[in-house]
Amino acid sequence: MKSGDVGIDSRFAELQNWLCEELALPFVDIAPASADASFRRYFRVKYNGTTSIIMDAPPEREDTRPFVAISALLAGLGLHVPQVLEQDSRRGFLLLTDLGSRQYLGELGDSTAQQLYGDALQALIRLQSCPAAELQHIPDYDRALLQAEMALFRDWYLGRLLNISLTDEQQEMLEASFAFLVSAALEQPRVLVHRDYHSRNLMVDEPNPGVLDFQDAVVGPVSYDLVSLLRDCYISWPRERVADWVGQYHKQAASAGILPQMDIDQLMRWFDLMGVQRHLKAIGIFSRLNLRDGKPGYLKDIPRTMGYVEEVCRRYPELQGLGELVVMHPVQLRNPQ
Repeated sequence: MKSGDVGIDSRFAELQNWLCEELALPFVDIAPASADASFRRYFRVKYNGTTSIIMDAPPEREDTRPFVAISALLAGLGLHVPQVLEQDSRRGFLLLTDLGSRQYLGELGDSTAQQLYGDALQALIRLQSCPAAELQHIPDYDRALLQAEMALFRDWYLGRLLNISLTDEQQEMLEASFAFLVSAALEQPRVLVHRDYHSRNLMVDEPNPGVLDFQDAVVGPVSYDLVSLLRDCYISWPRERVADWVGQYHKQAASAGILPQMDIDQLMRWFDLMGVQRHLKAIGIFSRLNLRDGKPGYLKDIPRTMGYVEEVCRRYPELQGLGELVVMHPVQLRNPQ
């Protein structure tokens, strides 16, 4: 039995014991499968000529039960998600089917984007078509959560990463901007929201795409996953091409009854404003991952993500003050240390 490059820590030893003693899994190799921005770890285990994925979610930090429940829900909608083969929720271990290692992020290019995004949009329509009866136990993406997410930008990015002290006027402007963005989110039709529907959580597989990292699903704004996909923090496209994909989604969503009698201009406005909310949150999370969790790799994604915020703020008078704030110190903002 080999252990790849995995450090031998207490949880890894416990995980091996679970595989060997309780599941009697005749595995011959176990190695890290992917990185994660949370406290979860993933390993790929080889046995009987096949592979599976193990999720290691420390129970004091993570709860595996939402993953199990949402996995079953999404599979019932026809989405290609990992199946739960074995589970021990008390210790935070899951054995899952393996959807491979071909992330959308590494496969997207000028010649592949149309097909890959086309598949992802079709899968998104299936996700958003989830019947209301199935959503009763899914958390609500409410005002408090939307506000708390944007506060990460203020507290972790401006306050801690850049060490900027806001004036009273800037504080008031920021709160007004947050309130405007929350109102735009709450006026939208509500659907099942994956919440991280982007190129690192979509796998090129058959059927395509494989969908990962859905355990934080909520019931919320219809444009949220669309903007996660098309204004991805890890890869960007010209606005004209993004608008074409939004138009493609609009037609499919209207046909599916998700956006009945919805004007494309209204959808684009929601898409823009939802993007600012999401990207402010992401910038705050990237900053926190660096400062609190010792994961500086996400800092390189801040300039791209901030670029989305700046672009949209230029288009909407209600966000003029926010736009002025984020360009106030361009060197620090674009090259955070």
